[in-house]
Amino acid sequence: MGRGEPGIWRAAARPTEHGGWGFTLEPVLLGLAVAPSRAGGGLAAAAFAVFLARRPLRLLAEDVRRRRHLPRTRAAGGVLAVCLAVVAVGLIAAARLADGPFWWALLAAAPAAAFQAGADLARRGRTFPAEAAGAIAMGAAAPAIALAAGWGPGPAFGLWAVVAGRALPSILLVRAQIRRGRGGSAAPLPCHAAHLVAAAALSGLAAGGQVPWTAGAAVAALWAGASAALGRPPVPARTLGWTQVMAGLLFVAATIAGHHLGW
Repeated sequence: MGRGEPGIWRAAARPTEHGGWGFTLEPVLLGLAVAPSRAGGGLAAAAFAVFLARRPLRLLAEDVRRRRHLPRTRAAGGVLAVCLAVVAVGLIAAARLADGPFWWALLAAAPAAAFQAGADLARRGRTFPAEAAGAIAMGAAAPAIALAAGWGPGPAFGLWAVVAGRALPSILLVRAQIRRGRGGSAAPLPCHAAHLVAAAALSGLAAGGQVPWTAGAAVAALWAGASAALGRPPVPARTLGWTQVMAGLLFVAATIAGHHLGW
């Protein structure tokens, strides 16, 4: 390995979408905490590999499109190959160990995943539709893990609604805060509307016994926090990122607690 190559490989492997870590970790933690199984472990590994594959795929596609072969091109190809191998091994292990068919969740997520991948390759990955599609696609890890553990489709796909109810309002909040931090203006109405719809939807699912009541309560708490944040001067992007990671983990913890306590 030549001088400087370790840095090239790290650059090809390290995701630049910091929010993507949370949108991958949250559904995986939720699924494994409420429906633990060895098959779920394979699906968790596959989910993280899919997330890590985004950057090398984008770099490789850009270099191929420009007909150039750089040191990063080889690094991106190698990282992508490793990620795809992990995805394959994880899915094969899950298929062999699962107590129920989990493919329905992956098939349901395929359109959103394809849209997000296409936006990435077209350099539109930072738009709201692309970010929302990516969060929804990664959120399928939660119902897939639950289905693999033998859950019924109603409660399993309820976990997907929980993840979406947290992710979509969060994306709108972060985008509004970043815009404000750059000196622009951001209408608070979309963020408030998204929190309202999420809280109402999760409360309705809780009334039907599909998700814990704590999920809707947690969205309401996040809404209160978002309202307070939008009423104050914007914080630095790094602070905003870590705040959202912690908010996501607390949201997942509340949902997990509600599941195990029967709330």
